[in-house]
Amino acid sequence: MSDKQGRRIRTEPDPLEPYFISQGFRVGNVIHLSGQAAISSEGELVGVGDFDAQAEQTFRNIQQVLETAGSSLAKVFKVTIYLTDMSHFPRIVELRQRWFSPPYPADTIVEVKSLALPELMIEIEAMALVEGELIDA
Repeated sequence: MSDKQGRRIRTEPDPLEPYFISQGFRVGNVIHLSGQAAISSEGELVGVGDFDAQAEQTFRNIQQVLETAGSSLAKVFKVTIYLTDMSHFPRIVELRQRWFSPPYPADTIVEVKSLALPELMIEIEAMALVEGELIDA
């Protein structure tokens, strides 16, 4: 693949396909993921009304798509986290420590009125390296 091409990342099954959304793209050495939420690989909503269950599924989805693309959570350098209720922020801090490793990714956290499905409470976009490693300078 040349640096001038972007290769689509797709798990099988692809839960975002019914919405005409790509799960992500690899462009050069960087993976750009679409927002991941609490949707199972079969396209079912996970954890209605349960923030912890939704957050766990969201991080598992990120992990699965990254691994499909040849990367990992250890290579994530930027996340954007969308919450429908900022009172979950302390839980996000715990989840970042559990799912990511130093040096921790750059982060933007935004409270939004709603997400694509009314029951969703969290969505996370991520960017990661494919090759190489992140260095704490």
